[in-house]
Amino acid sequence: MTQTHVKNMPDQGSGLYALDDDELSLIDVIQVIAENLRLLVLGPLVVGLIALGISFTLTPTFTATSRFLPPQQQQSAAFGMLQSLGGLGGLAGAAAGIKNPSDQYVAFLKTNTVQDSVIDRFSLQERYEQEYRQSARKQLEGSTRITAGKDGLISIDFDDADPQFAARVANAYVDELGALLNRLAITEAQQRRVFFEKQLASTKDNLIRAEQALAASGVSPSALNANPSTALEGPARLRAQVTAQEVKLAAMRSYLTESAPEYRQAQAELSALRGQLAKAEKAQPATSASGNDYIAKYREFKYQETLFDLFARQFETAKIDESREGASIQVVDEATPPELKSKPKRATIAVATSLATGFFLLIFVFMRQIFWAGKDDPATAAKLGRLRLTFAKALGRV
Repeated sequence: MTQTHVKNMPDQGSGLYALDDDELSLIDVIQVIAENLRLLVLGPLVVGLIALGISFTLTPTFTATSRFLPPQQQQSAAFGMLQSLGGLGGLAGAAAGIKNPSDQYVAFLKTNTVQDSVIDRFSLQERYEQEYRQSARKQLEGSTRITAGKDGLISIDFDDADPQFAARVANAYVDELGALLNRLAITEAQQRRVFFEKQLASTKDNLIRAEQALAASGVSPSALNANPSTALEGPARLRAQVTAQEVKLAAMRSYLTESAPEYRQAQAELSALRGQLAKAEKAQPATSASGNDYIAKYREFKYQETLFDLFARQFETAKIDESREGASIQVVDEATPPELKSKPKRATIAVATSLATGFFLLIFVFMRQIFWAGKDDPATAAKLGRLRLTFAKALGRV
């Protein structure tokens, strides 16, 4: 390459006019571009036109979009009651408290359960010509984009060559999510309702057994003298409160450390309740053996009755909160068959291909010029020879 070297010239305020012997000047660069201008202009243009022509042969892709509002969680009306009951509220609330519901519903939409339901619903294994379900699942994931916006809406975009089919699949995702939510307890009120429903059924069985045992024991004179209606109801209720507080502490261990103020306060409340229960049990009147049997059964009956009353109230409150939350999915934009294709973007393909071709051609002409210029310069020729030898060794040809 012909190099332009400028020496002993006054400073012109630019490094382009005071170059070392081993550097190319700006004039050299412009000279190389000018000598290959036709290649650098026509080459990218021809390749871009070819890419544009090929893009017309590609199958157009249509994107259908469905948007919906996931179930919204509100502060439940049971919050005050949970605080007053302490133990039962702590246990029910331990599993609740979803920080970002939208992200959770996006995760549900991407589960194998929802994807397999969509695959079976539209026979995607046959449509995608995949032998294994896992392969069909991957292809379905590649055609689907699920995003949660800052506005709280979740968007489902599905790509397919058939606009009608794309709209059906996008809407099917929402339907399958609704079916999945019907089998799960997601919101706070749903979690509390399921929890108290199970506890209510268990406590009801225990209450029936305690009532039957009390009826079978009979009423003795000594038991009547003990006045169980006043002497035993207090300890029974205290036992129920102790049990509830113990359940609360067990639940708090899952999200609080033992040094947390809330945990220490709950421990102090439990110790106080146990102290009150011990005093109340010591104050029980001494009776005969038959009276003691009756008193024990009556105490168990009142204990189960108190728990049943607590669970029943919480169960009814949770059902009211669940109906207020509106757990159903609210579709904002139902997917419709798109009228315009989303891919391929022919102009983008042509421009990107032209720019990439121009970049690689520019590198090519400079490398070619360096090799040509090296033939006339012994030092450069020696460097190029060593470079060829290095590449030959790397490729295992030497």
